[in-house]
Order: sequence, then C-alpha cells, then structure tokens
Amino acid sequence: MRLQTAVAQKSLLCCQDVVSMMALKSMRLQREYHTSFFLGFTTTCNLIKDMHPTRNQLQHGFHAKFDFRISLLILVHLSRGGAEVQMFAPDVPQMHVIDHGKGQPVEKESRNVLSESARIARGNVTDLAKLNVSNHDAVIFPGGFGAAKNLSTFAVDGKDCKVNKEVERVLKDFHNAGKPIGLCCISPVLAAKVLPGVDVTVGHEEEEGGKWPYAGTTQAITALGAKHTVKEVTEAHIDKKNKVVTTPAFMCETKLHLIFDGIGAMVRDVLKLSGK
Repeated sequence: MRLQTAVAQKSLLCCQDVVSMMALKSMRLQREYHTSFFLGFTTTCNLIKDMHPTRNQLQHGFHAKFDFRISLLILVHLSRGGAEVQMFAPDVPQMHVIDHGKGQPVEKESRNVLSESARIARGNVTDLAKLNVSNHDAVIFPGGFGAAKNLSTFAVDGKDCKVNKEVERVLKDFHNAGKPIGLCCISPVLAAKVLPGVDVTVGHEEEEGGKWPYAGTTQAITALGAKHTVKEVTEAHIDKKNKVVTTPAFMCETKLHLIFDGIGAMVRDVLKLSGK
C-alpha cells in the first residue's frame, strides 16, 4: 500500500513563525512519504497556552521553537508508518520576525512564510494554494505558535480570529471529502473555528500548577461552538464523525518523549482513518 503524504507547514522556528501542514496520499503497493511544510497526506492529513497569550508572550515570539520540533516528530512517525509526505506553506508575510537571541521582534524586517518554510525544509515545500484534496489521503497541521500568528489571527483575536483563506479551504476540502485531518498543539483551534461542532483536545482544562500553562485555550474552543475533550499528553483524541484527530503536544510542560508518544498516537490514528 502506498501512502502519499503532502505536508504544508508554517512554524515558528529559530528565526520566526513558520507554519506546517502535511498531506498524505495513498494508492499503491508501497507506503511512501512525500514531504512539504504544511503536512498533507495523500493517504492525506493536515496538521497545520491560555491561547490568549499575554502581550509579553506575543512580543517575544513565545512558543516559536515548537513548530520545528513538532514537525520533525510528526515526520519521524509518518516515516515509520510508511506514508509519502508532501509539505506545503501559505505564500503570505509572517506576522513578525523574532530575534531569538534577544527574545524580541525585529523592527523593519519582514519574511515570507513560504520562503522561510522552504529554507527550513531545504526547498521541499509547495505553495498551499496548489494543494488539491483529490491528490491526498489525509492532512496534518503540526501546530506551534505559527498556527496562531500566521495561519490565523488567534494569538491576537482569540475566539474572534480569522483563519487564512487557503488554510480554511484545505480544512473544508478534506472534511467534505471525508478524509482524515490531524492537528496537534495549538492548531486544533483552526478546526474549532472552521468546522462547526468539531470535537478536539488541547489537553487539560486547568493549569494544574503550570503543567498545562495554556489551559485557557479550551475556553476559546468551546466559545467557538466546538467541543473539548480532556486528554493526557501521551494520548490522541478521535472525532469519528468528522475524522479529526488531535493531541496536546507542547500545550503540556513535560518530557519530550511523552510528547513524542502523543504525536505518534495521533499519526497512527490518522493513518488508520485513511483506510490505507
């Protein structure tokens, strides 16, 4: 069996926000990956704290490093599952550029999400506008703060946010086609905004002494009309009706291997739902 995976991603890497999405495509005797930084599978899936971050967190590019790690962990699990991955990124300006040495935005400097994603992925990234649901089996949105700043305006506007038009299109296309969608970390808010009544998880609903520092995100999710289900960081949650799979990832302050396990659970469930 062959799982082709297309990935589109925008993640907040060492330099700034870069968003990630992967799409999986499947159809043949072998499972292979086709990768790009917006994860979409052709066995296809899309990945792309209180997430009303404080103004100070926003100014300092808080959580910027997590997209890169999430995308890498997802790609490891996709490779192990035999998917072919292709990566995509939207051709839009970043919200801002962060100097991570100083922890501050860089004034009078701008960067493009697609260009930065290509730099990080060594050129293997396609414009998200070219992602066609018919060519993929699933899509995965890795998450990270880039999803809240560049794929949407959630970091600034919370429940009143707007979602990038291409991101919205991809979510709706995969949903309408009955193809699985995977999201982790903060990216489940994208589904909550775009897909009415979807059931997702970003972990726990209380901070619990700082273990779940972004628990307030759950309030925004329910305010958007979605349902939130409490899950541990090592678990994935499946909305079988909508074929949406989510996991908390870095919404929890914990050991990296536990986050790795939760992401692995999400990827495995996406692949199972693809039927490949």
